[in-house]
Amino acid sequence: MEGSEVRGRLDVIEEEEAADEDSSTPEASTHLKDDLRSCRDKLSQKIVEMENFASNLEEIFVTVEENFVRQEQQLEQHYADVLQSVCVRAEARVASVCEQKKCKLERLYGELLRCGNTLQTAKLLIQSAQTLHRRQHTHAFLQAVMPIINRMEQFSSEEEEELQLGVSLEFQVPSTDLSDVRQMMDSINALPAPSAPVMNPQISNSATHTSLHVCWSLFSDDTVEFYLLHWRLISDDCTLLTPQEVCEMKVKETHCRVCDLLPNAQYELWVTATNTSGISPASERAVYMTVPSPPVIRPRECVSSLDAALIRWDSGNTNPVESYTLELTEDCADGDGGATECIVAIPCCECVVQLQPRRSFIIHIRAVNTGGPSQRSEPIHICSTGTFFRLLEDTAHPSLSLSADGLSMFYLDEDLPLSHMTFSDNTFARCVAVLGDLVPIRGQYYWEVEVESSTEYRIGVAYEDTHRNSYLGGNNTSWCMRHTLTPSRHRYEFLHGGWSPDVCVTVPALRVGVLLDCAAGTLSFWNAALQQLLHTFTCSFLHRLQPCFALDTPGAMRLHTGLPTPAYTHTR
Repeated sequence: MEGSEVRGRLDVIEEEEAADEDSSTPEASTHLKDDLRSCRDKLSQKIVEMENFASNLEEIFVTVEENFVRQEQQLEQHYADVLQSVCVRAEARVASVCEQKKCKLERLYGELLRCGNTLQTAKLLIQSAQTLHRRQHTHAFLQAVMPIINRMEQFSSEEEEELQLGVSLEFQVPSTDLSDVRQMMDSINALPAPSAPVMNPQISNSATHTSLHVCWSLFSDDTVEFYLLHWRLISDDCTLLTPQEVCEMKVKETHCRVCDLLPNAQYELWVTATNTSGISPASERAVYMTVPSPPVIRPRECVSSLDAALIRWDSGNTNPVESYTLELTEDCADGDGGATECIVAIPCCECVVQLQPRRSFIIHIRAVNTGGPSQRSEPIHICSTGTFFRLLEDTAHPSLSLSADGLSMFYLDEDLPLSHMTFSDNTFARCVAVLGDLVPIRGQYYWEVEVESSTEYRIGVAYEDTHRNSYLGGNNTSWCMRHTLTPSRHRYEFLHGGWSPDVCVTVPALRVGVLLDCAAGTLSFWNAALQQLLHTFTCSFLHRLQPCFALDTPGAMRLHTGLPTPAYTHTR
């Protein structure tokens, strides 16, 4: 019975059960239905198993057909090789016998010529003897016959030796070594050549940044003496006109580790199997990938606040990676690290991390691709005790000089000519200013700025896209406190859009505290030494804010970050 018919009958039974459930039935009928349902489930499971078994049988059938065709081709080729080897040897033996025949006939012909010459000589001697025998004069006969007799005796003794056959009538057939043919015949039924191996997919976490663990398998029970693994780098460089070099390795097992590879790179691999009967076809080619190199955190570009941090890093790899993983561990005072929290699938080289206030943390970054995660980057220590950031050098006016730690700025007395200044779209052009960097969330931030009483300056915040060719506070995208000197006093203005309220500050502020509360929409300035509130802006900030600083006259300014927000700022 086909699986579809069985399922159809089960569906009918199920519909009948559903119809019966609407009416009240005895308890015995309920038990019977439960048993029937159990049997139905078992039968359904059995049908699935039978279908899987049938599918496996079909695969085995296809494999047997393929092996038969391959074995038939191998046998035909094998017997063709044997026949060719025997024919070559037969032709060689016939050629050897023909050469012997030619030599024997030539020698016999020479013997026949010598025999004719001897016969002619004998006839001449007989005729001479008969002529002498007819002579009547005895003295003349004796004088002439002695040389003839001597010549006949000499000739008869020589001919006794020459009239022996000098050519053997037997042919010498050369022996032929057929051991290799016999070995070829024996090998037909001894061992077939292996079938093509199958490359296994790459296993997770089986690679490093310079090595790959490669596995393969065989469908049948082939006998294999060794495998030959081949691999080459897959490059995305279109300028390469020639394919990458193919490397190979002889392996006894069905797995091996390939070393000395490039990080975060794709490799194409294939394998062949070899035994005494021959070499198998090559396997299908598989693509494996090494894991990336560890990323490199950029400490100068990492910022933090009381409850969050912005971590930035470089990939550390030439080719793009799929994602990054950030590992956050609390740095406990007793030296034992707390539990590690992971943020996975980060698509770019920066991430905002939520932190618990007034804690210390250790952060690592891993790069991830299909081969697995890289090793940890070098750690960075982040404290959530306050706001920590640095000045952004790429926004600074060319007349400004920044310290190596990115926390101090200097405006020298000498004015540079415009021809020696280099501006960009992100650089302040009119105002001698620079921006700082904050975590891009709507939180609360506090920092302090140490200034000189003789220096004119501007301190505040601005949108990140504030116009670089205007003065801070002179547009609607910046809010700042401006300090100028008059002949009679220190003047303080709190500018936004070029307008300032009438505020009188009697004591010069040498250390200014700035409190930005994005959620509340307030920006406050404090005389940190006197704990005195100077002014508060109230505004619904629409975009990301960044600290801004400017020197209107030559002087210096020092930024203090990482400070906890003073308690007095919350009481007023």
